[in-house]
Amino acid sequence: MKVLVTGVITVAVAALAWVALSHLAAEISYDDVSAALRSASPGTLAAALGCTAASFLALTLYDGTALAYVGRRIPPAVVGVASFCAYAVGNTVGFGPLTAGAIRYRFYTPHGLEPEDVAKVVGFVTATFGLGLLATTGLGLVVAGAAPGLDLPAGLLRPAGLLLLAVPAVLLVLAARGARLKLRGLVLALPRPRLLLVQYAATVADIAAAGSVLYILLPPVDTGWTGFIAVYAVAIGLGVLSHVPAGLGVFETVIVALVGPAADTGQVLGALLLYRVIYHVVPLLLAAVLVAAIEARRAALKLAASGLFGTGRWLVPTVLGALTLVLGGMLVFSGVTPAVDGNLDLLAAYLPLPIVEGAHFLSSVLGLLLMIAARGLVYRLDGAWLLAAVLAPAAMVLSLVKGIALVEAGLLGLLFLLLLATRAAFDRPASLIHQALGARWLIAVAVLLVTALAVLLFVYKDIDYAHELWWQFEFSAEAPRGLRALLGLALAAGAVAAWSLLRPFAPRAAPASAADLARARAIVEAQPRTQGQLALMGDKSLMFSDDGKAFIMYGRQGRSWIAMGDPVGARPSWPGLIWRFVEAARFAGGRAAFYQVAPENLALYADAGLNAFKLGEEAMVELAGFDIKGSKRANLRHAYNRAEREGLGFALLPAAEVPDHLPLLRRISDQWLAAHEVREKRFSLGAFDPAYLALQPVAILTRNGEPVAFASLMMTGQKDEASVDLMRFTPDAPPGSMDYLFLRLLFHFKDQGYRRFSLGMAPLSGLSESSAASLWHRVGRAVFDHGDRFYNFAGLHHFKAKFQPVWEARYLAVAGGINPMLALTDVTVLISGGWRGVVAK
Repeated sequence: MKVLVTGVITVAVAALAWVALSHLAAEISYDDVSAALRSASPGTLAAALGCTAASFLALTLYDGTALAYVGRRIPPAVVGVASFCAYAVGNTVGFGPLTAGAIRYRFYTPHGLEPEDVAKVVGFVTATFGLGLLATTGLGLVVAGAAPGLDLPAGLLRPAGLLLLAVPAVLLVLAARGARLKLRGLVLALPRPRLLLVQYAATVADIAAAGSVLYILLPPVDTGWTGFIAVYAVAIGLGVLSHVPAGLGVFETVIVALVGPAADTGQVLGALLLYRVIYHVVPLLLAAVLVAAIEARRAALKLAASGLFGTGRWLVPTVLGALTLVLGGMLVFSGVTPAVDGNLDLLAAYLPLPIVEGAHFLSSVLGLLLMIAARGLVYRLDGAWLLAAVLAPAAMVLSLVKGIALVEAGLLGLLFLLLLATRAAFDRPASLIHQALGARWLIAVAVLLVTALAVLLFVYKDIDYAHELWWQFEFSAEAPRGLRALLGLALAAGAVAAWSLLRPFAPRAAPASAADLARARAIVEAQPRTQGQLALMGDKSLMFSDDGKAFIMYGRQGRSWIAMGDPVGARPSWPGLIWRFVEAARFAGGRAAFYQVAPENLALYADAGLNAFKLGEEAMVELAGFDIKGSKRANLRHAYNRAEREGLGFALLPAAEVPDHLPLLRRISDQWLAAHEVREKRFSLGAFDPAYLALQPVAILTRNGEPVAFASLMMTGQKDEASVDLMRFTPDAPPGSMDYLFLRLLFHFKDQGYRRFSLGMAPLSGLSESSAASLWHRVGRAVFDHGDRFYNFAGLHHFKAKFQPVWEARYLAVAGGINPMLALTDVTVLISGGWRGVVAK
C-alpha cells in the first residue's frame, strides 16, 4: 500500500509539474526550442562538457571521503571507476528502478566492507550532500544578494543565505568538539572536522560545476553566476524531494519559473534539454563504454574478477540497463515529436507512406520494450540480453526509416555493440515473459508516459484536436502520427501493467518429494557445507537451479518466503537461482528472505534488491591447530580429564546402526524435552525424526556404559566441514558432559582430516555496542544482553567461545523498511512450528 500511495503521488507530482511548465511556456513554440538548440556554438558545448567533467571529478571524492569516515581503504582505481559509473546511473535515472539495487554493495562488499559499513557510506554521502546543498544555496544568496524570480526583498536574501550557511557551520563546530547528535533515539557520531570540510568543498564544487553546465548553455541571466547557482541548488533539492525519476519535469519547472522572467523562455527550454543530454546522457554513454571495455578486456585476457576488473563486471549490467532505459525513453519521445525538416521529403521520394507510418508507430513500441528489457539487464538475465540485442538493431533501422534520425540510430548501434562486447556478463537463464515489473518500474513507465503526453501537447499545441486526426495518413501529417504512437505506447504499457498487477498468485509451495530429496542429497554430498543436510528433513520446499546443480531450501510463513541459508551446490548456479527465488516470492505477493547467509555472498543478494541485517555469528573451529594444551585452554583440559575420571565414554554410531538404537535415542530426547519444557524445533535445525536421524552417524556419550547424551552429525562427501545438528542429554548427565562430547568430536574429525568444525550459530552475538550503531544493532544488542528470560543468548555464546572458534558473521537478506522485522517474526514462527510453539517455547 505504501508503494502504491508513493507511486500515485509521484505520478501526480510529475503531471502537475508538466502542467505548470506548459503554462510557463504558453507563448513558446517547439520551433523556438529547436532553434535554441541549434544555436549552441562548439565553444559553448566544449565549456559545458568541461564543467561536466569537473562535476564528476568532485563526485568521485564523495565516496573516498565516506570510506575514510568508516575507516576502510579500497584501491583508488576501483573507487574512481565505480563511483563515476554509479553517479552516471544515479544522476540520469534517479530513484528506485536502478539505484535502489544498492549499487555500492556490488563493488564494496567484495573488498571487505560489511553491510553496516556500506550503509554508513550511503548515509554519510546523502547527509553531507544535503548539507552541501544548503551551503551552496546560502553562498549563492550571500554573494549575489538577489535571485531571479524570487518575490522577496533583496535585503532578506543575504540573511536567508547566512541562515542556510549556519546549519553546516554549526555541525562543523560540533564535530570539532567531538559532540554526538541524537535523532529519534539514535546517537550519531559526527565525522572529523577535516572530513566534513573536504566533503563540503566537494559538494560545493560539484553543484557549482553542474550548475555552470546549465548556466553556460542559458542566455545571459541578470543576477549573474552566483545567484543562478543558488537557484540551481534549490531546483536540484526540489527534484530530489519529488521522488520523480531524475526530477523529470520538476527540475525544469523550477528553473523556468525562477529564471524565465530574466531570459527568453524558448532559449531556457532549449538549454534545459541540452543540459539533460550533456550532463546526464553523455556521462552515461561514457560509463557504458568504459565498463564494456573493462569487461571485454577481462574476458579477452581471462583475468580474475577482482580489483578494477571485478568492479567493471559488477557494473556492466547496471550501466547498460540504465543506458537501455534512457534510449528506450528516447524512442518514446521521438515518436511524439516531428522529424527534422526536409527528412520526410527525402523519404517520400524512396519509400511508400505505409512503411514510414509503420516504422514511426513500431519504433515507439520498441522503445517501451527496451525499457522492459532494461530491468532484465540490471538482473543479468540472458533473456533480457537477447531481447535488447534484437530490439536495438531493429529500432536503429526503424529510426532511419521513420525520419532519417542519424543520432538516434547511432546511439542504438552503439548500444548493440556494447551488448555484444559484454555478453558474458548476462549469464542468468530466465524468460522475461514470466517476470512481472515491480511497482517502482511501473511508476517510472507511468512518469515517462505522462512526460510523452506533455511533450506531444507542447509540440502540437497550435493544432486543434479533432477526431479526424486519427485517420490522417500523409507525409506532412506529423501530429496524427504522434497521436497514434502515443496510443500504441499507452496500450502496450497498459498490457504490461495488467500482466504485472493482475497476474494470478502462485500456488502454495509443497514439501519436497522423495525424488527431490534424492536429487538434493546428491548435491549436498558434492559440496563442502553441512547446512544443506537440513533439506533432507523433508519439512522444506526445494527450488532447483535450471542446470540442476544447486538448490534453495525454503519454507513459507505468512507472506514470507524464507530460504534457509545460502543456496546449496555449485556456486556458478547461485545468482540465477537467488534471483528466481526472489521473483517467485514477489509473483506470489510475498517477501523473499534468506536466513543465515554468509558475508561473502551479500553482493548476490544486493543484486536481487535485498539488504543485509546481521543476525549473529557462527562459531567455526579450525581443526588443524586445535588442541587442549597450554594455559588458554586449561579449562577445557580440566573438563576433559574430569569427564574421563567420572566414567564418561564416547562412541560413534555409523548411519547403518542408528535405526537399531532409535528407542534408546528417543528416551534421551523425550527426557530432554520434558526437562526443558520445550517443543521440537524445525527448519533451521533438525528434529527427532527417525528417517532423518538414520541418514548420518550419531555420537553417543555414556556414563558407566549407560547412554546419557547423543548428538546427530552432519558431514558431506568432501570431508571439509563437520557439525552437530540435534543434541540431547538426560537430566542425570554429569556437568561438563557436552563439553566432553564436543571435545571428542573435535579430536575425531581432526584425526579424520576434516578442515573445520561448526559449533553452530550464536544468535545476536557480534552486534555493535556503539551508541552510534544502527537501530537494528542496538535493539539486537539489548535483547542479547537482557533477553536471557526468553533465550539463553549470552550463555550459548559463552559455551561456544571456550572452544576459541573463529566467529563468522551471518545475515538476514531481505528488502528494507519494516520487512526485516516481519521476516524475522515469520522465521521465529517457522522454527517453532507455529505460534503455539513460540508461546510455549
